[in-house]
Amino acid sequence: MQSVSPAVSPIASLREEQRVITALLDVLKQEQQHLVAADIDGLTALTPKKSSLVNDMAVLASQRHNALGAAGYKAEEAGMEAWLAAGGDSEAAPLWSEVLELTRAAKELNRLNGTLISKHLSHTQGALQALRPPTQGNFYGPSGHATSAHPRRGFLAG
Repeated sequence: MQSVSPAVSPIASLREEQRVITALLDVLKQEQQHLVAADIDGLTALTPKKSSLVNDMAVLASQRHNALGAAGYKAEEAGMEAWLAAGGDSEAAPLWSEVLELTRAAKELNRLNGTLISKHLSHTQGALQALRPPTQGNFYGPSGHATSAHPRRGFLAG
């Protein structure tokens, strides 16, 4: 992300947040396509871009919070609501609503992608388990606990 100067008004950061969250949503959709196709190389290529966009969102939210604080409001989401209620900017309310909606959509898509990752992981663990040699039965060790290891049999030399 390019260096963004501190916002004079919360709306300045909000416009950039809308742009970045839209880009993040696009990356999450691509991520889902790669997950469905089990395209590990595609996923690997997306990871730095996704991380950068998430970082950009955090920076922009911080800038918005700072602008709210400088305007005399709480430096948090509740401050944004108060700023909007005070008539902060005519385009701010619909833009804020859109940013919130895009954020909810991104969180849901990220949750779904996490579910796909869990299913892939479970499938991979099942495949690995199938490749392991079967145990030869249970044996009990000196402590009385079951073990899958073969008991040692010594011999007496006489």
